[in-house]
Amino acid sequence: MSEPHPTVLFRGRGFVPATRRWAPWLAFVVIIAAWEAASDTGLLPALFMPAPHEVVLALHSLLVDGKLFVHIGASLQRIVGGWLLGSFAGLCFGFAMGIFVLARSVGLPVVAALFPIPKIALLPLFILWFGIGEPSKIATIALGVFFPTVVSTYSAVDNVPRNLIRMAQSFGLSTPAIVWKVILPGAMPGILSGFRISSSIALILVVAAEMIGTQVGIGAFVLAAGNLMQTDQLVAGVVLLSLLGLTISWLLGIAEKTLLRWR
Repeated sequence: MSEPHPTVLFRGRGFVPATRRWAPWLAFVVIIAAWEAASDTGLLPALFMPAPHEVVLALHSLLVDGKLFVHIGASLQRIVGGWLLGSFAGLCFGFAMGIFVLARSVGLPVVAALFPIPKIALLPLFILWFGIGEPSKIATIALGVFFPTVVSTYSAVDNVPRNLIRMAQSFGLSTPAIVWKVILPGAMPGILSGFRISSSIALILVVAAEMIGTQVGIGAFVLAAGNLMQTDQLVAGVVLLSLLGLTISWLLGIAEKTLLRWR
């Protein structure tokens, strides 16, 4: 008589994407508490790393004297202008490379050759072309956003199932209709993922660009605080950058939920 088979638990849920809303808050509380404890015990000297409450006081002083919104507003203006310009150009080139053979043949080697160049290294050249004002900074951000947008858009368009495109052609849809109703929805997840990368690059580049020839902006504020060894102000600026990045990520998350409801 054969032995009974052991009961096998159901494991068919797969890798279901899910989050725990309490987890990030708990992680932040633990990190800040450990940071405060290390500062209070002297493990982190105040000269090199201020305590969290000192950073909060620095942020409060920026809020009271009105400089907080001046710096954030200047940085946001540069980020939005450069990101919109670079994203629009990147979407156009990415779609062209994904759809047209000639654009792909020309675009792939050009993007592969220019993408690895550190864009901040071109800022002095842009200053010669556009001056030391806002255009050179926006151009630096736009160029840095352009290439990852091209790559993500091209890859997303190229990964749209070809049987869906052939089916649309069989039903007699025009090329613009196929792009709008088939290719764009199929490529949208990859494009939005690319936006997350390009927005982070824009945030990095705006800090670097603001450290040259400007008095307002988070990057200029961080540079001035570092030169004066005001570490509480410096870390406050870094916290502002982190909050700005979290806000941008949150807005992109809302855009994903709105545009990808069909998923």
